[in-house]
Amino acid sequence: MSEKSKKQFGVWMDTHHATITGREHIDKGEFVILGHVNNPGAANNSNESASNHQEITLTHKFFKEIANKMPNIDEVHVTGTGQIQEEFMKFLADTAQYKNAHSSDSTSNKMSDEQLITFITTHFN
Repeated sequence: MSEKSKKQFGVWMDTHHATITGREHIDKGEFVILGHVNNPGAANNSNESASNHQEITLTHKFFKEIANKMPNIDEVHVTGTGQIQEEFMKFLADTAQYKNAHSSDSTSNKMSDEQLITFITTHFN
């Protein structure tokens, strides 16, 4: 498989928001924004255990929504703040559909859509 025919994606994420980029025509073309996904987070709950379970469930749902915007991943680069990108990469590795995808990560501050496209284009070229 040639380098240019790989299905490459980029994700900027923090615990509440993700921006997903991919190539215009799945495996070729310029990188474009494929979508945004929001994670509202757990509601205030006086029971710590229930709150923790709700947060885990919402995070898993957040990861599934992001992954659904990236069909048949060959390569993905995940960037963002905190440790959420590492958790997302573990989610991908533990999911049968994505386990063979090559993933990499980095830490970065919030980026505009245009900055993210430039960052991911530079990373993959």
